[in-house]
Amino acid sequence: MANLLAPLVVFLTLSLLIIALLHLLSFITNAMSRRLDPSPSPTHSNGSLSKRPSPELPPIVHSDPFKFYAGLLTSLLLLIVAASYGAISSILLRLFGLGGLSQWTTARAFKWMMGLSTGIWFEVLNANGGKEVREDGKGDDWLNGTRPAVFLGNHQSELDILMLGAMFPKYCSVTSKRSLMWYPFLGWFMALSKTVFIDRANRQSAIAAFDGAAHTMRVHRQSVFIFPEGTRSYPDHAMLLPFKKGAFHLAVQAQVPIVPVAVANYANVVDVRRQIFRAGRIPVRVMEPVETRGLGQEDVGALMERVREGMLREIEELTRL
Repeated sequence: MANLLAPLVVFLTLSLLIIALLHLLSFITNAMSRRLDPSPSPTHSNGSLSKRPSPELPPIVHSDPFKFYAGLLTSLLLLIVAASYGAISSILLRLFGLGGLSQWTTARAFKWMMGLSTGIWFEVLNANGGKEVREDGKGDDWLNGTRPAVFLGNHQSELDILMLGAMFPKYCSVTSKRSLMWYPFLGWFMALSKTVFIDRANRQSAIAAFDGAAHTMRVHRQSVFIFPEGTRSYPDHAMLLPFKKGAFHLAVQAQVPIVPVAVANYANVVDVRRQIFRAGRIPVRVMEPVETRGLGQEDVGALMERVREGMLREIEELTRL
């Protein structure tokens, strides 16, 4: 155990130093941005979510290439730190039989590192609106009180990794394209933390991966999170790409509920195409679970359209906040 603790302490110390340096960089870039960009902040001065006239017309925000690339660099370095921490914590948690918590612990670490360094926070609301979802799994907390489940979210950009950091429930794993397994740091962490890798080019391999995921969900009560659009949309307004059926086949096969997660359009906070990267608060709503018990594969199409329509309405409503 002593052989494990020594490198862990060194790693955590270096991580804290990196976070401190990144926080200083973020402070400098924020200060420069306020001098160069007089446009209003996407949040009110009291920190509450700003009001937008409509989901189709987000506030006009001017591009700031310097701050944009500084924000990207900060995010990338923090992702490397979080993934490295996740790889180590995955090994340690497995030793104690808690491997199912690996992605949850890493997600929360990334949430706090990014929030404190960049000022970007995803605010998770419960279904009744206005209140933060409780961590104790009580009440109408559909996020932590539904297990196992297939969680679905709209996929806007690379920043969705931070959204997962804010809302990721315990005993849940993400699905990912198989090629990410070979990425340094991130791929190592994902491979050690029960990620469901999908080979999109090989249908039989993808089916086998979902079969394995369904078995794990039933036996170990491990949930999965899937982006049903299958790719990032980079939208400038509230919208959804067409859904793929894989997530819905999985939910029906495992006979577990679907928990939709709607995220407001955040193009006024981070927009890759317009080179925008600024502090802000982005609302997320965990929607009521959709039961799949008694449904068969012939019901997948109608189920998919019903969930998509409900998510789109929620996204439009959240974008108006």
